[in-house]
Amino acid sequence: MKSSKQKVLNKKFIQYFHIKLSFSILRSDYTKFDLFLLLQETKNSIWMKKPISFILFISVLLALVAFSQNQLTSSTSAQNLDEKIDTFGYKVQPPPAPLEIQEVVDDYSHWLSEEITASQTVGAAVAIIYDDQVAFTKCFGVKKAGENDSIDEHTVFRLASVSKTITGVLAGILDNEQVLSLDDRVVDYIPGFRLKNPVSTKNLKVRNLLSHTSGIVPHAYDNMVESKVPMDVIMQRLAEVDVSAQPGQLYGYQNVMFSLIDTVLRAKTSKTYGELLYEKVLAPYGMTDASTDFLSFKNNPNKAYPHVKGRSGYWAQKLNDRYYSTAPAAGVNASISDMSNFLMALLKEDDPVLTEDIHRAVFTPQVVSHLSRRYFRNWNRVESKHYGIGWRIVGYKGRKVAYHGGYVNGYKAEIALCENEKTGIVFLTNSPNTLATKTVPQYLDLLFEFQDTRRILTDAEELETTNKS
Repeated sequence: MKSSKQKVLNKKFIQYFHIKLSFSILRSDYTKFDLFLLLQETKNSIWMKKPISFILFISVLLALVAFSQNQLTSSTSAQNLDEKIDTFGYKVQPPPAPLEIQEVVDDYSHWLSEEITASQTVGAAVAIIYDDQVAFTKCFGVKKAGENDSIDEHTVFRLASVSKTITGVLAGILDNEQVLSLDDRVVDYIPGFRLKNPVSTKNLKVRNLLSHTSGIVPHAYDNMVESKVPMDVIMQRLAEVDVSAQPGQLYGYQNVMFSLIDTVLRAKTSKTYGELLYEKVLAPYGMTDASTDFLSFKNNPNKAYPHVKGRSGYWAQKLNDRYYSTAPAAGVNASISDMSNFLMALLKEDDPVLTEDIHRAVFTPQVVSHLSRRYFRNWNRVESKHYGIGWRIVGYKGRKVAYHGGYVNGYKAEIALCENEKTGIVFLTNSPNTLATKTVPQYLDLLFEFQDTRRILTDAEELETTNKS
């Protein structure tokens, strides 16, 4: 008698390969291994109890295989032709070596190319890191609608709120080096700092700034940032903002409060946020295109212009310096090359600077973030939502995913990493549309399904070995 676990595994095994074979035949990428495993399992299944049905099944299978083989030849020729004519501003860099997730990368590349076309995205760039290497990077389109200057790996985009992830890592490094503690009180560095509640003023810590747990109402004075009011003026007005909870108790997303880290760092080190970021993160990790101010972005000849969508498609906008006053929250500029290096550093197990202590400080959840389902509408099963230090910490399909998205004035950016699966992804675009928010979950869905299937097969093989012994 088979155990219940064995029956479940066998059922999953059969279901997976029936599905796998169906899609493989349609896509003409089946392998002999797929067919072998399917037949091996089929011979032990109910089909063998019905010989006539089994013979019919095999006959249909062989006919489909023969047909798909012909389609494979045609599709391969078409693919080669596509590669030869793909010169309309698109630049492709294949992975440096064969990958165990090559199937995932290929599927993702195909999906993304179709979505870029369907959404009329002007320009974009994507990179996937897996197992300490750049598994996939691709640049799409142009820097400015109506022109022919193509996006490349060093084209700079605005990161918007993805800037917070880099700031979080900087804070983790400074905390580890004992330059600044996440548990330092803000008022100790900014003596004139005041909130509406005196107790909140006294207890507010650096970690509260970077985890959106200051306790004041969300998005405080973003309207003043939009109106380009100087930060020192805004800071004086914080005493007028209502307090909803004591520091550390409640999540409330902020840009102004988050960016007070710049003022704290100036008081502590006599260096600006930009100077420290360059010294501790940008320079050590080869982020040579990155910057934290508007003039650097404006004067860079290799930059992507912002766009807005009208009735006839996207049209370019003028460069805008909004939110550079809150650089730690939304003012970092970077290329896909920079962000690939950033993810590589975060995922490298033996990095001499980004130690386990830093990872623990940055990626440990600080507070539950009660975001609406709409925020994660493109994610299938979000099990938990927290915020760490500059990163959203998401429970997704049994994994811990560090994630952030961002939008500012015609740019969108998305980033995510999953240390358990040794992978990360970043997407940058100058065309704000719904595609950006699909890019991370689409990759994670493909990867996690692939990894889960492999684990099921491994369990099945181990069970078969155990049964034989």
